[in-house]
This record gives sequence, structure tokens and C-alpha cells, in this order.
Amino acid sequence: MSETTSATAQIIPFPQRRPSVQRDGNERLQRAISALEMAIANQRIAVAAWRSALADLSKVVSGLGDGLQRYRGSLDGLAVRVDSLRAQAVQLERTADAARAVAHE
Repeated sequence: MSETTSATAQIIPFPQRRPSVQRDGNERLQRAISALEMAIANQRIAVAAWRSALADLSKVVSGLGDGLQRYRGSLDGLAVRVDSLRAQAVQLERTADAARAVAHE
């Protein structure tokens, strides 16, 4: 009952890892630093554009404030003229009422 079986197998070696080279780490670090410097430069550009937009907005709001002040001045002048015309209209109404009263007597 003893049968010998001859088995043949091919042994596959495990892949060898590359030895970690210090230079690879330095290159990765340099790429990361370059990417960070690029991001910072882009951020500076964005902040400068934001500040410029705020300055433009400030000028526009200031101009709007000046326009509103002029409009208020015009409205105040108009109110004075309307009050004067109202007073004249009331006086004319009184004069007309007096003339009518005299005509009916």
C-alpha cells in the first residue's frame, strides 16, 4: 500500500521590495514643498483679488452714500417748495371762499 507519489512544484519567489532610498524620500518631500508653495502663491493671488474687490465695493458704497445724500437734499428742497405751494393754495382757497361769501350776500 505504499505508493510513492512524486510531486513536482515550481516555487515562485516572493517579489523583492525595493530598498528604500533616502533620495526617494527627499524627492517626495521636495514635490510636496513645491505643491505647498504653489498653493500659497495661489492663495496670495486670491487674497489680493479679494482685497481689490473689497476696495471696489467700498468705493461703490461710498458713491451710493453720496448719491443718497444728494437725493435727500433734493427731497428736502422739494418738501420746502411743496409746503410753500400748499400755503399758497390754502390762502387762495380762503380768498375764493371770501369772494363767494361776498357774492352771495
